[in-house]
Amino acid sequence: MDIQFLYYEDCPSHDEALEQLKEVLNEEGVQAEIEIIKVETERQAQELKFIGSPTILIEGQDIVPVPPDSRYYLSCRVYQLEDGRFSPLPSREMIRAGILSNLRMKS
Repeated sequence: MDIQFLYYEDCPSHDEALEQLKEVLNEEGVQAEIEIIKVETERQAQELKFIGSPTILIEGQDIVPVPPDSRYYLSCRVYQLEDGRFSPLPSREMIRAGILSNLRMKS
């Protein structure tokens, strides 16, 4: 499984998000290398289609569908949780759904 973790250093939530990703992978018994990418420039953000920190891609797909008209730049990301609240982190359930969706596609 190809996993990329993209982050912008000025956003404080990336360490916790990376830890959650590792924990969910472990809970699901998935052995995978995580490519950690520090996004440092606006140009890099454009090239990587980075919509904010943190972003988790599995096989090149964001764990949360991204609107086609999204803008790419250095910023902190906001996730809408299952209960409607907003958070700087994806929920563990969002991470798990992204992983399990990819596993189903491979089988």
